[in-house]
Formats: sequence, C-alpha cells, structure tokens
Amino acid sequence: MSASIGYNTLSMKKSDFHYDLPEELIAQHPLTQRDRSRLLYLSGVDGRRNEIPFYQVGTFLRSGDCLVVNDTRVIPARLIGEKPGLAHPVEFLLLKRLNLTDWEVLVHPGRRLRPGTHVIFIPGRLEAEILEVLPGGNRLVRFQYEGVWEEILDEAGQVPLPPYIHEKLTDPERYQTVYSRYEGSAAAPTAGLHFTEDLMSELREAGIQFAYVTLHVGLGTFRPVKEENVLDHKMHSESYILTDEACKIINTCRRNGGRVISVGTTSCRVLESADLSEDMLVPGSGETDIFIYPGYKFRVVDALITNFHLPESTLLMLISALAGRDKILAAYRAAVEEKFRFFSFGDAMFIEADPANWTGLHIGARYDASGDKQYSASFAQEEEETYDR
Repeated sequence: MSASIGYNTLSMKKSDFHYDLPEELIAQHPLTQRDRSRLLYLSGVDGRRNEIPFYQVGTFLRSGDCLVVNDTRVIPARLIGEKPGLAHPVEFLLLKRLNLTDWEVLVHPGRRLRPGTHVIFIPGRLEAEILEVLPGGNRLVRFQYEGVWEEILDEAGQVPLPPYIHEKLTDPERYQTVYSRYEGSAAAPTAGLHFTEDLMSELREAGIQFAYVTLHVGLGTFRPVKEENVLDHKMHSESYILTDEACKIINTCRRNGGRVISVGTTSCRVLESADLSEDMLVPGSGETDIFIYPGYKFRVVDALITNFHLPESTLLMLISALAGRDKILAAYRAAVEEKFRFFSFGDAMFIEADPANWTGLHIGARYDASGDKQYSASFAQEEEETYDR
C-alpha cells in the first residue's frame, strides 16, 4: 500500500494519531433533538472546512447519492451479578453470541472470574459458568436461563454506555438509531444517532437513497491500541450482513455516477470488507477484522459521516486513511478550538475522501474523454461557490 506524500506508513506510530482534548468537550448526554448537533465538513482534496447544523446535511449531498447505514440494535449487554463468597458485585459485558447458551464476554474483576466460577444474576432464572479464558482476556461463558433469552436479558441487563460517559441515560432509545432493527451490538453505531425519521424523509424526497447493512458492533472496534507500532495491532472480528437488496441500491448508485457515503465507520468496514465482482458489491455475510489505516486504498466509500473519535484509536486511523492524517488532525484541532462536542453523544463530521486514497478502479473517480478526473473537480467548484470558508 502506498502512503500519502510525506507520511511513511512503515514507521506509523500510535502517537502519530494523538490530539489534546479537554475533558469538558466529551458529551455526557444527547441533545434534546437528534438532528440539532453540529456538522463539520472536511474536504479530503484540500482540507477546506465548513460548519452547518446536522439537519442541513443535505447541503453536502446531491440527487443520486446513497447513504449506507448500519441497522444493528444495541442489546442490554451489561449484566451485574454476584459470585458466591465475593462481597463485591461482578460485571459481564456480552460481546458475541456463539450459540443458544454460550457467549464471549468481557468480565470485571477479571482476577476473580476464572474457569469454573459460577455467577448469579437472577437466582434460578439467569446464572452463568465461566468455561474458558480466551486470548486477550475475554471469557467464554455458558448461561443457564429459564424462558425466552431476549425477554430475560431485557429484564436483567442494561444498555452499556462507553466508560467516558458518566451521566445516566434517562431514555435508552437515545442510544439507538431511529432505523435500528436487528439486535446484536454492545455499542451503538453513533454516527446514525443524528438522523431523525423526518430528516430521512426529506433526503429521500431530494433523491438520496438509503441502503441498510448490518454489523453487530463489539468492543473490538473501540479497544485501545496498545502497541506503539500501529501495524502490530490486531483487530477483533465482528459479524456483518450485506444483503442483495443493499447491493442493488449501492451498485445502481455507483453505475449512475452517484457517491456512496457511509454513515459511520461500521458501515464503512462492511463495504470495504465485502467481495466485489467486476467492481460491483456482492451480497454476503461473515466476520470482518479489517483494520483500515493510512495507506489503505478505498474500493467503495466516497465519503463518510462520522462522530469525533478518541485520540490514538483505530477509528481515527480509519478516517485518516480516507482524507489524510494531517487534514484530519487539523480539523480536530479546529473542532477543539470551536468547542464541538466529542464522542458518542457529540457532534459529527462529513468527510470527503482524498481521491489519492482510492483504488485505481474506484467507481467514484470519474474521467472525461481527455482522461482528467471530473469527480473532485466539478464538486470542488460547487463547494467553493457555496461553502468557501
């Protein structure tokens, strides 16, 4: 993979993706109205920026574009129980269902929860035994329960919020997107939290298509990078589904010259993990552990709507791959100065790709008869006339 000029991916360090963030900018609660958040536009071509309210996101879209959203739904994956003989409560965070009874689970306190340990959540109705310590420290757990699993989980579990959110969420639906359908995630695809049903209707009326993919978000996406050399980091896998219907919508958009705009990094990971046939997406499902960092060449995604991400995180590396690290970090510094709200309940960005970060066969890169790219030239002119800053 070739890197952008002036940045050597072979010596890429975690610290290359650091930025300073005052704690008071970490959003502790959602806004009263979802689509009243701020939206920071970033051009991957030249780094130009512009700010609008999120409900005006259609300003950056045009008829024929396709928004790809992740329709996963967060489950009440946080369970608080007791270990006989232990004075303090124990905590389980459900990560991945393996069969009817077995889950991969993150546990606390880890030193007290070894294979053979019995944990009680609802006596006689929901209990568990730890079977095995998995690589990385997670546990393989077998649950014993009475009744329907989803019903007892709703009764015993809580919606897990990220550790940097310290305020209690009064309405759990505010940590779900309005289009969530399929349960299975331990965390929300937070870029989608800004959309309302009315906003989606307005965009459809303007000729914007929506395609639905499913990726059940585990903690692997959000795990901190511990290795200083980024290339030594290993992503945990997450399950995804890309349907025939979604492929038809996205492929039609690409054939007709529209842009594929991923709503969130999870949708992006589905699109970039999927198989292609003659440059078109092929339906499929499975596990993905794709790790996108600068030097990666995007095959499908033209632009990305996303929240602001943690320093030195794999998600910050992904958006740096799309638009360029220097442009991303400059935009983040500006967002800090302008007091944007950060992370899950915070504000959003609309990031257009640097065409240098596409594959040579990327459908989004249009050429005229002379061989010149038209894609970024025409839209950059429209942007300059409307949004020049």
